[in-house]
Amino acid sequence: MAKKAAKKQPSQSTAVEGEVPVVGAREACPCGSGRRYKACHGRQAAHAVQELVHRPFEGLPGEADWVALRELVPAATVPLVLAAGVADEAVGDVPSVTLATVLPLAWPALRRPDGSILLGLQTQSSSGDLSRDLADALELALATEPGTPVPARRTNPGGRRLQELLDTSAAFEPEVHTGFEFWLEDAEAATGEVAASLERANASAIPTEKLAGVDSAYWCGTPDKNHLRWVMTVPEEQLLDALARLSASGDSSLGEGTKLVGSFRAHGLTVPVWDLPVEMTAAEVEKPAVEFAAKLAEVLAAPAPLTAEERRARANLVSRQVTLN
Repeated sequence: MAKKAAKKQPSQSTAVEGEVPVVGAREACPCGSGRRYKACHGRQAAHAVQELVHRPFEGLPGEADWVALRELVPAATVPLVLAAGVADEAVGDVPSVTLATVLPLAWPALRRPDGSILLGLQTQSSSGDLSRDLADALELALATEPGTPVPARRTNPGGRRLQELLDTSAAFEPEVHTGFEFWLEDAEAATGEVAASLERANASAIPTEKLAGVDSAYWCGTPDKNHLRWVMTVPEEQLLDALARLSASGDSSLGEGTKLVGSFRAHGLTVPVWDLPVEMTAAEVEKPAVEFAAKLAEVLAAPAPLTAEERRARANLVSRQVTLN
């Protein structure tokens, strides 16, 4: 009579459950199971990629400006303040952390020789949660030796988000630049290919200015016409109703030759867009924007069913809406 097969014992090399590093799909899973990563802990990572966070910057100060800098503004920087204890995780001192719209070669982050960090905002998202992706790049920058760029990597699922790494009580105050000189500590001394790369980047940047009188509104200039792109945190359905009522009553413009032409949808927020005459500067649109903000607030404070004309105006706005992500 054949011996009964002994019950297979778990492999002694199997790692205790916990944080498992991300590796290639066909590589052995780092947990020690003996299976390929894609058939083991990679399933969890793949599931995390599919979980899209609708408003990744919600809970951060300046949510609308985060969206604008991610999608609309070519060159800008913002000082960031780390949450208590986060700087203690760094290799060496961290004199400052600065958010930048984009970095050379689309680096996720850069650790300068003095230990300060530049965090790139306009980078590719790999997890479906841009806040988690940016936090992962920031954590990697903290662990990187000074004077080194941070390479792109697949975000570890379940990692911390920006809302956990940053001091959410600190102000978020973007500074819009005319070019990308902020990439370098001494841009005037740049020569050769570095200077040429900087010149090419500056040539591609659309002139952009942030309005001072209202929140999260950005003027930009193009050869044919100028635009105002205004990121708003009002819930989309309420905002579209209010914009429709203002459009139907003839109160949606920002002055002669201007027109509300539609909106973007980006990271859970709505971004109304106006066409402006090519000669209209950012300074000249300040007063009309403040006046429009007051009219919008008044309409939002007194919601009412839309009339037939207002419904037509709303349908026109919706037909011109573009989703950026």
